[in-house]
Amino acid sequence: MTAQTVAAPMLSGAEQRAAARQLTLAMLALGLLALGLAWRGWSPEQAGVSQLLLGFASLLVAVPVMRSAWYSLRYPSLHGLTDQLIALAMLGAWATGDLLTAALLPIIMIFGHVLEERSVIGSQEAIHALGQLTRSQGRKVQADGTIVDVDNGTLRPGDVVEVRAGDRVPADGRVLSGQASLDTAPITGESVPLETVVGTEVFGGAINLDGLLRLEVTRTGGESTLGKVIALMQSAERSKPPITRLLERYAGSYLVLVLLLAAVTWFVTHDAQAMLAVLVAACPCALVLSAPATAIAGIAVAARHGILIRSSAFLEELADLTSLVVDKTGTLTFGTLRLQSIESARDDHSSLLPLAASLGSASSHPVSRALAGLVEQGQHWPLLNIRERQGLGIVAMTEQGEAALGRPELFVQLGIATAAIPEHDGPIAGLALGGQFLAWLLLADSIKPEARTAMAQLRELGLGRQLLLTGDRQSVASTLAREVGISDVQAQALPEDKLKRVMNEIDHGFRPMVVGDGINDSLALKAGVVGVAMGAGGADIALASADIVLIGSDLRRLGTCVRLSRQCRRTLQFNVIIGLGWTLAIVAFAAFGWLGAAGAMIAALLHNLSTLLVLGNAGRLLRFHEPLLKIQGPEAAG
Repeated sequence: MTAQTVAAPMLSGAEQRAAARQLTLAMLALGLLALGLAWRGWSPEQAGVSQLLLGFASLLVAVPVMRSAWYSLRYPSLHGLTDQLIALAMLGAWATGDLLTAALLPIIMIFGHVLEERSVIGSQEAIHALGQLTRSQGRKVQADGTIVDVDNGTLRPGDVVEVRAGDRVPADGRVLSGQASLDTAPITGESVPLETVVGTEVFGGAINLDGLLRLEVTRTGGESTLGKVIALMQSAERSKPPITRLLERYAGSYLVLVLLLAAVTWFVTHDAQAMLAVLVAACPCALVLSAPATAIAGIAVAARHGILIRSSAFLEELADLTSLVVDKTGTLTFGTLRLQSIESARDDHSSLLPLAASLGSASSHPVSRALAGLVEQGQHWPLLNIRERQGLGIVAMTEQGEAALGRPELFVQLGIATAAIPEHDGPIAGLALGGQFLAWLLLADSIKPEARTAMAQLRELGLGRQLLLTGDRQSVASTLAREVGISDVQAQALPEDKLKRVMNEIDHGFRPMVVGDGINDSLALKAGVVGVAMGAGGADIALASADIVLIGSDLRRLGTCVRLSRQCRRTLQFNVIIGLGWTLAIVAFAAFGWLGAAGAMIAALLHNLSTLLVLGNAGRLLRFHEPLLKIQGPEAAG
């Protein structure tokens, strides 16, 4: 019956049925109360009948009130204070013979809590909606090529599924063939469709807007991106903000103080209504709700932007960050090799790509894997007599002669003259056909196009101290740091080096946000004031060590995290002022008897109004919407 249902809105079926029973009892009691008052007005001389109806009304609502109060005595909590105070006020009304107050007071409170549950930020509905995305049909491709419709819950990693235009992607997977635009907004919060090609990792729950895709399933159920989103939201809801834990520590003292104040009011005024009004006015619902309502709103808004926050405590920590420690590979960069450029005497490079992809698909080397995805499987050249020269490259026969793909040393062994090796800070692969050298293929781990914008946003938000911490070479790290605007670089860092550097930041009074995605980042992520992991392609241990997960891995969401946190802090501060200030004002008015003859009922109405004000203020957070800024500068061309 209390704000407990608001603080932890994921109600079980039994709890929902109990709440429905309370509401039914309250409505029956309200009907009896109205009948009793009507009888009193119609036949004042038969006051006994009126009192009997009011007594029945008060007994109906006494059952849930007393049960909740007894439960809160056995399992003390801050939320239980309201149950105990309402039960005491009800007993006091019975003791003084005020059956109208004994019936109307709990009725008002029950209806007030129903309004709170209806008004509270709809994270339960959000999680339910996400849960619906995890259950869908999928078109599974059988070994013989036939396609059967199956429930996505039966899919397993390694299965191949077909996703047609308009279909929902049934599970996390990797594109094997086809091209399409996917609406990933329900998972990542990104409004711009994701353009997929062969090799693209896709999320379950995304909607295929056009095209035909065949996917290899990589993760299902709780291991999928959407499954982790739901688990994190549920975990965040169960967590308690620091201010709530602080209030709970003094819950017992608060109850004693209220009882003393009610006793003093009775002895000074000899007014039972004033005493009962003090008990009702002191119910701390608005104050109790101030932190959870704000936290749940913030978590729901963050999820809408593709940001998963494990606990509301980290939502508060984000507001005070002063420095940034960021990984390179998979964080500022995509973490996979991509063809950067082709150096060839030919003007038309399109004919080179199918040959390079065909040879690349014959090897498991990272460079070969990067080249294998340049074209679709159907465009590959047929290869015969494939031979892999360990550490050098691939040689195979084609209809146009012997083809080779590999390091410069491979062509020396084959006796093929090559063009001058270009200067490039990354992998280089040569390509030859029929004894003729065709081109140098230059590969690199590309910088994410939004990286420079994201770093600039964080500097504007006060995170001016930025450190690039990577295990890569100094030359690569320094070049990337210049491109994104970071001046402090530590290269060739081992996991323990990253941990020491983060601890050193903290020892010097900074509050670092640590951003990474790999296993070697897990120690640093755990040590930072706030650890942020890249959700797309991030290592499981990094996701487990992080406090916040960026599902879409868009770095501009880091700025969104900080701005949302600061907005949540302002909302929380205002809510605490409402909760504390309003409660003290009502208590003062009640103690001095300024609420009149129906003081307890007026106090109950004012109490419910304060809780609705808190919920309404927290609800304003739902209007927080931050569309991603357009990428500016030279990176926009990428």
